[in-house]
Amino acid sequence: MAESYMKQAEERIRHAEEALKGGNYPYVIRQSQEATELSLKASLRFVGIEPPKWHDVGPILLQNSERFPDWFKGKISKLASISRRLRREREPSMYGDEESGLPPEQLYSIEDAKEALDYAKEVYSFCLKLLR
Repeated sequence: MAESYMKQAEERIRHAEEALKGGNYPYVIRQSQEATELSLKASLRFVGIEPPKWHDVGPILLQNSERFPDWFKGKISKLASISRRLRREREPSMYGDEESGLPPEQLYSIEDAKEALDYAKEVYSFCLKLLR
């Protein structure tokens, strides 16, 4: 399952890169969040933790940091922060902001998209190293 999650995360990163080239910034955000979620859930599975069915697993990583190698344990705080940050953008990147009436395309810039994709790639690379 962990390997499958990583394959799915890699695919989402690929789609996010394509969307960035095409200027579809909300989709980059959404795919980056999903790649991050899948990567982190793969890392939890790798150490024998059944991931919860919610999207931000950062708190679970923090609560179980002793199960990870020291090099990964040192990254958990940052990984949890990235997870939390991208989780907040999950719904707005798909549905827009209901309160202001803004569609997703008006919420995100190229800078937002690049940042989200960089985060997803960073999380993915740490989790891939863990699984290897």
